[in-house]
Amino acid sequence: MRVSITIPEKLAKAIQSKGFDLETFIVEALENSLELDPNEELESRTAIAEYMLMRAKEELDKGDSIQASEKLYKAVEECVKVLACLEELEECRRAQREGQWWSKLLSKAARKLSIRLGMDLPRIAWEEAYDLHIHGFHEHALTVDEVRQSLPTVEKLVDYIKRRLAEHKGR
Repeated sequence: MRVSITIPEKLAKAIQSKGFDLETFIVEALENSLELDPNEELESRTAIAEYMLMRAKEELDKGDSIQASEKLYKAVEECVKVLACLEELEECRRAQREGQWWSKLLSKAARKLSIRLGMDLPRIAWEEAYDLHIHGFHEHALTVDEVRQSLPTVEKLVDYIKRRLAEHKGR
């Protein structure tokens, strides 16, 4: 389901003037204030990853590489968080203690996940996502075609966490 909300233009401009993607900022603010139980949080993060992937495709179709970059980054970020918590990594526990995730934790988690799961996908997806975040979103340096190259990797990671979450719920 997709829901639209309206916020005052002044508030939207204030968020954007600080360098934030408006939609990502609002989703993260909601996510941080809901205080979901652990299973609900994993389901919520997975839904956000799916939603951000869908939105990235829409932005690419519109020719907006900047917004597509940030949406793909957010999709991968959520996937890494879900996997780190499913695998009970220290990075997940630390983020829970500190009340936030930051790029250092996400990077460490992605690398540990690749080792633990015996697959490079989490690490490669994180590396691509971080590049999209810096060069695509902040520096506006990537074209639509360059951003589109990351779609298959992000799609694989989102599909993987959906399967893993379904297995987790089935236990």
